[in-house]
Amino acid sequence: MISIILGTRPEIIKMSPIIRACQHKRIPFFILHTGQHYSYEMDRTFFKDLQLPEPTYNLDVGSGSHAVQTSKIMTGIEDVLLKEKPDLVLVQGDTNTVLGGSLAASKIHIPLGHVEAGLRSFDRRMPEEINRIVSDHIADLLFAPTRQAYDHLIHEGIREDSIFITGNTIVDAVRQNLVIAGDSTDILKRLGLRKNIYLLVTLHRAENVDSRTNLEEIFRGLELLEKHMDIPVIFPVHPRTRKMLESFGINTGKIHLIDPLGFLEFLQLEANARLVLTDSGGVQEETCILGIPCVTIRENTERPETIDVGSNMLSGISSEKIAECGKKMESVCRGWKNPFGDGNAGKCIIERALERYEMIRAE
Repeated sequence: MISIILGTRPEIIKMSPIIRACQHKRIPFFILHTGQHYSYEMDRTFFKDLQLPEPTYNLDVGSGSHAVQTSKIMTGIEDVLLKEKPDLVLVQGDTNTVLGGSLAASKIHIPLGHVEAGLRSFDRRMPEEINRIVSDHIADLLFAPTRQAYDHLIHEGIREDSIFITGNTIVDAVRQNLVIAGDSTDILKRLGLRKNIYLLVTLHRAENVDSRTNLEEIFRGLELLEKHMDIPVIFPVHPRTRKMLESFGINTGKIHLIDPLGFLEFLQLEANARLVLTDSGGVQEETCILGIPCVTIRENTERPETIDVGSNMLSGISSEKIAECGKKMESVCRGWKNPFGDGNAGKCIIERALERYEMIRAE
């Protein structure tokens, strides 16, 4: 029995190939949803759209400080794990759900697998960096998406025989879910957009949206880019970002603010954009896989492979730099090689997990 723990929409997306691999191989599993970002009720459509089974457990921990939220997650997960006694726990990424799930499983001696292990921004001011480092160092199985992630883990002294290079499940997810999206939605038609004739923006990180100075500077950069390219700038607004825009009274100019989208609709927008600007790690990966140029509105990234292959540039928050990077990436050659694997990561992770679990049990 495998316990698949998730709590945010990016985790649902990246765990979807693992869930499907379990179903395909008829491996018993259950899904535990912590409700870190939204309640399960708000995420039900995500599971439905991606054709995934509903979670068995929903903690609905909600928001709070890092300490409050993580403690609620740990307490709720521990109760479920003690009841279900799974043979293996899988977590993915770098959220408080990952940290809480890792600590809970480790302390009651249930083997732990960390999907997307080894990513590093080398900026410990980011809570995500702390979460991923702690989870990596207490996990029994580490599924590194790339050789670079593997090298980070080796450099930190983690046992080589516990690390597996599997590729990134986002490749599987993009390919699998783009097929579903094509059959179920036409967001471009609904928004009156044409392929390659719009820019797409996402912003949600606290360092960008919780500071009035930073948020105003970013919007100045978006306005400079909109003026230069003279095409629509589409911005599905994260609830946190909308709240701060309203609180600060920021003039958003000609930027088209729309409500948050489901993953399938957003994937269609990504796949057909001329350029994407984001502060999301997952979006950096998705655009790289889809062949769409990206500008990351951050000073660093835990996805350096996207920089290396030329699909992505770091702009920071300077309005001039955002516009400059956007102009460069608009005309970049799109023939880069996807560095995140062949789209079989979910299957590989489940196979390696089962093999290694048998070894752990034998020990």
